[in-house]
Amino acid sequence: QVQLVESGGGLVQPGGSLRLSCAASGSSLSINRMGWYRQAPGKQRELVATITSAGSTNAADSVKGRFTISRDNAKNTVYLQMNSLKPEDTAVYYCMMAQSPYVYWGQGTRVTVSS
Repeated sequence: QVQLVESGGGLVQPGGSLRLSCAASGSSLSINRMGWYRQAPGKQRELVATITSAGSTNAADSVKGRFTISRDNAKNTVYLQMNSLKPEDTAVYYCMMAQSPYVYWGQGTRVTVSS
């Protein structure tokens, strides 16, 4: 049974930084795509950034230049470094792992950007 456990959310002022982590367990994790999605109140869940096991990344235009996704395959962990945070980044952030044909989700971690 695959489990994804997120950590690192919280309250931060505009312009601040946070680092999210997602530790995966319970599966053969060598070939997969991992990433982060977010869902703001009243909105649909949207892509933030993804990274393949080979290290190829993809990110939403709204976070390019501010957020960086990375992963440590030895620790089965994916990270999201978020800098220059804006109030519109406020959302619940969900870790995702896609290992065809399955997609797994974490429980979510809340990020609030407010002064």
